[in-house]
Amino acid sequence: MPPLAIRRAARPLPPLAVLIQSMSYVDVKMRWKKDSSFDAVPVLSQARDLRPLVSLARLLSPSPTPVSAVSKLRRSLETPDRRVASFLRRFPAAFVESVGPRNNLPWFHLSDSAACLLREERDTFAARRADITSRLRRLLLMSPCRRLPLRVAQGMLWHVALPEDYFKCPDYDIAQDGFRILTFGDSICREGDDDGRELGLIDNGEDQESPKSVLEMDAMRRFGSMAEVPIPLFQSKGLRLKRKIEVWLEGFQKLPYVSPYEDFSCIDRNSDVSEKRVLGVLHELLSLFVTCSAERRRLLCLRQHLGLPQKFHRVFERHPHVFYLLLKEKSCFVILKEAYMAGGDTAIEEHPMLEVWRKYAGLMEESREIIKCRRSGKPFQSKHEDHERIEDCKEGANSAAMMS
Repeated sequence: MPPLAIRRAARPLPPLAVLIQSMSYVDVKMRWKKDSSFDAVPVLSQARDLRPLVSLARLLSPSPTPVSAVSKLRRSLETPDRRVASFLRRFPAAFVESVGPRNNLPWFHLSDSAACLLREERDTFAARRADITSRLRRLLLMSPCRRLPLRVAQGMLWHVALPEDYFKCPDYDIAQDGFRILTFGDSICREGDDDGRELGLIDNGEDQESPKSVLEMDAMRRFGSMAEVPIPLFQSKGLRLKRKIEVWLEGFQKLPYVSPYEDFSCIDRNSDVSEKRVLGVLHELLSLFVTCSAERRRLLCLRQHLGLPQKFHRVFERHPHVFYLLLKEKSCFVILKEAYMAGGDTAIEEHPMLEVWRKYAGLMEESREIIKCRRSGKPFQSKHEDHERIEDCKEGANSAAMMS
């Protein structure tokens, strides 16, 4: 086993902070307030269906494919419908149904729009690969041992927009991105056996200085120093805080900030300083994701590996000015408010794949309009810009074929 990487030492706490840290944990409860503005963001409101839709788009092809080729993957695709065919029929703008040559079985193929987006997604990954893979690297650097179990890392690939077969397909060559798969003693396991395997860094995080978090960069941008690192707050409409909560929140903002990339072993876990550190870890984690959001239950697997307390999910409820909980179809999604309410005045960098995901969400919205028109008997008129985008994509594909 390689030696553990030396994490960046935490800045010494001032005497006042030591006194505050020794104080007991302050139990603050804030009322959750529904904010309809987040429901109006398609990439958030369609998050539950977006993942299986993109996964199916990668599995299918522009040529007709029998539904039996993907019907047995329902559990891994996590489609909300009981049958994969039912899910595919919900999005006619992305998947076109036809009748197979035998037994009248349903066949599906990608629409021109979906095929165009799939090519755009691959081109974006090829052009911005360093930026996308750096987000997975930062996630590993947040772990004290600079490693994550391979199964946990596999579950994070979707959130940072890496291909699902990134670890399995040798064509990607993860070594060029600075990653390696190892087990105890650095021995390589047989193919297909994930037990005991971990994802680590080739340099073990020692060749470069620990990165600055988004909150630290925001403090440098706003104040020119990191003497104080406040957390940007965004109040929901119609939500008023009690006076005692406002006083506590002002004091909480002045507490010392411990970066997710720093050593936190000297911090009392039952203090507000520790809570601010947990808040900073979750803020940094969500800022790495494409939509700066994630389903709450999918973050539980990171608890031990990021040094989070057992009930860290309570931070989402205690800080409604930082996180918003979107309740959608028996699922709870955590959204980082700063990414959507800062209006560009933020240090969060937009993910290179976000625009592609927005276009996928646009196809989902268009599918609903197609189904409505079918039920009412009215003809469906696609958006003009979609036709232009498809024609541009076809012209680019044809020119690439002629050059090859």
